[in-house]
Amino acid sequence: MAEQERVEQGSISIHTENIFPIIKKWLYSEHDIFLRELVSNAVDAISKLKHLNAVEGLGLADEFAVDVRVDEGAGTLTISDNGIGMTADEIRRYINQIAFSSAEEFVSRFKDADDPAELIGHFGLGFYSAFMVADRVEIRSRSYLEDAEGAHWSCDGTTSYELRPFPKSERGTDVVLHLNGESKEFLKADRLRQVLKRYCNFLPVPIRLAGEQVNDCEPLWSRTPGDLKDEDYLEFYRKLYPLSEDPLFWIHLNVDFPFNLKGIIYFPRIGHEFDVTKSHIKLFCNQVFVTDNCPELLPEFLRPLQGCIDAPDLPLNVSRSYLQQEPQVRKIQEVVSGRIAGKIADLARKDRDAFAGIWENIHTFIKYGMMQDDKFCDRLMDHVLYRTTGEGGWTTLTEYLDRAGEKHAGKVFYANDEVAQAQCLRLFRGQGIEVLILDTLIDSHFVQFLEMKRGEVKFVRVDAEIDQALVDSSSENELVTSPDGKSDKERLADFVTRTLEQEKVKVRVDYLRDEQLPGLLVVDERMRRIQDMSRMISGGKDVHALDQATFVVNGASNAGRRVMDLLRAGNTETAELLVRHMFDLACMAHQEFDGARMEAFLERSSRLLGLVGVEGDQGR
Repeated sequence: MAEQERVEQGSISIHTENIFPIIKKWLYSEHDIFLRELVSNAVDAISKLKHLNAVEGLGLADEFAVDVRVDEGAGTLTISDNGIGMTADEIRRYINQIAFSSAEEFVSRFKDADDPAELIGHFGLGFYSAFMVADRVEIRSRSYLEDAEGAHWSCDGTTSYELRPFPKSERGTDVVLHLNGESKEFLKADRLRQVLKRYCNFLPVPIRLAGEQVNDCEPLWSRTPGDLKDEDYLEFYRKLYPLSEDPLFWIHLNVDFPFNLKGIIYFPRIGHEFDVTKSHIKLFCNQVFVTDNCPELLPEFLRPLQGCIDAPDLPLNVSRSYLQQEPQVRKIQEVVSGRIAGKIADLARKDRDAFAGIWENIHTFIKYGMMQDDKFCDRLMDHVLYRTTGEGGWTTLTEYLDRAGEKHAGKVFYANDEVAQAQCLRLFRGQGIEVLILDTLIDSHFVQFLEMKRGEVKFVRVDAEIDQALVDSSSENELVTSPDGKSDKERLADFVTRTLEQEKVKVRVDYLRDEQLPGLLVVDERMRRIQDMSRMISGGKDVHALDQATFVVNGASNAGRRVMDLLRAGNTETAELLVRHMFDLACMAHQEFDGARMEAFLERSSRLLGLVGVEGDQGR
C-alpha cells in the first residue's frame, strides 16, 4: 500500500470548546514556556531510553542530546531528541489522548483561577503549549524498538490531525513548529538562547542551539559538597545573580527523607531592611526551572535568602493557595529552616570573631526569624550578638547577665542612640556598668519579644531610670543648711520646679557620679514604649512625651552647684537663667526640643556667655 493511502485522518475528542484559542489567550503573557515544555519532553524521552539501556542492556553508546534548530526561510523551529521515540500507536495514545486530556484539564483550571499566574510554572500543559506560538505543529518520530517504522503527525491548531508513516532513519523525535506571525521572535538565536538559559540551563542532558551546548548538565546542587570548593559556590552564585555582591556564606541542602530535595541557599548582604513579600529562591523540578516567584515554598523570614531548590516530589501543577495547605510544603519549610539555624549556630561556635564580622549583615534577618519561628528561636537564642560598651565589643545576652550577676536583678541596660544618649552612656561607663547598643529598627520589637521569651529579663534604656549605682548617696547631701529647715537637695528641687513651671514634668535632685552632666530627662521604660508606639501610629506626631517625664537635676554637677551658690547669694535671676538652660539641654539630648523653643534658647545662651565674660572681668 502506498504511503499516501495509509494516511490516517482523525478528530481529537474534546470537552473544552475552542481549546486552542483559549490556550493562546490565557497564556500569551508567558508564551515562551512552550520551549521549556517541549525541551523537557525531549529530555524525558532520553532519560527513559537511558534507563532502558541500563536495565535491559540495549548496548547503546550514543551521545544523547536535545537539538534546537531554526529555519528562518521556512519559518520553523525544530526541537529534536535521540531518545526513546514513538510508534504511530504511541502517538495516538500519548498525543491524541493523554497529552490532550492534560491540556484540557489545564485550561479548565486556568479559566477558574482567580489569578492565572497562580498555576506555578504552568506545568501540565506539555506538548500542546506549542500551539501558543505555532499555526501548525508536526511530529516526526521513530521508536527505539527494532524494525520500528517512522511516523508523522501533524495538526493545524484545530481538533483535526493527520497521521502517516514517515521514512525517518534515526531513532528519536522531531517536533517542528510552524511559527505564527506574532511569534517570529523565536526564529532569533539570541531570543532562543535567553529562554533556554532561563528554563533549561540545568537540565541533565546537553541542550544544543545550532550545534552549540547552552546548558550545564550538572548543576552545583547535584554534586557532592565534599568535592566542591568555596570558589565553586561563589562562581555558581555569580551565574545566578550576576549583579549582586558575593554572599556571606551558603548552605548545601541534600535531603532524601521524608522527601527528596536538593539545593543551595545563599546568605546575601541583607543589612537592616529587607522585603519579605518577594521570594528570591529559584525553584526547579528535576533540574527544570519552574519559577523564581514562589514565596509559599519557604517561611516568610527566609524569603530574602537566595539560591536554588530542586524539589522533584513537589506537586507543581497546583495553585499557590493549594501550596499553602500542602503538608509537604510545611515539611520543606521546617527542614530548610532547621538546616539554616544549624548552619548559623555552627558559624557562631566555630569562630566568634568571624561571626561578629558578618553579624551586621544578618542580624535583622535572624531576629525577625526568631520572632516568627519558635524552633528557629530556640536554636539561636544563645548565639545572638549584641554590641556592648564592655570589653570585646560583642556579647550574648547570657554572657551579659552572667557578668552582671545579682547586681541589677535581671535588668539589661541599653541605648538606642549613642549620640543622643552620650551623656547617659558616659555616666554608666564611669561606674563600670555595661550597656548594650540596640540601635536598629527591629530592636525595639526584639527586646519586647525577649522579655516575653525570657521572663526574668527586663530591658531598661539608659535614660529610663537612674540606677542606684550611679548616685552618690552620702548623707552630707541631705544636711539642712538653710533657716527654713530644708536641705540643699530640697531647696534646689523646689527652685527648679518653680522656675520651669512645667506642671506635668516632675523634678528630682540626685547627686550623680558625673560632674559634667547637669541633668537629664527620664521616662519610665513602659511609658516610653507606649509613647513610641503612639508616635509610630500617628505618623511621628507629637505625643506629649514630656507629660510623663522626670527632670533629674544633678546636684553634684558644676552647673547644679553653681545654681545653689547663686541662690545662697540671692541672685535668683541668674539662677533661673541657668536652670532653664540646663532643662533645654536635657530636652535636646532626649530629642524633645522643637524649633519654637530655639529662639529663646539662643537668646538665653547669649546672655549666659555674657555673664561668663562679666565674671571673668570681676575675677581680675
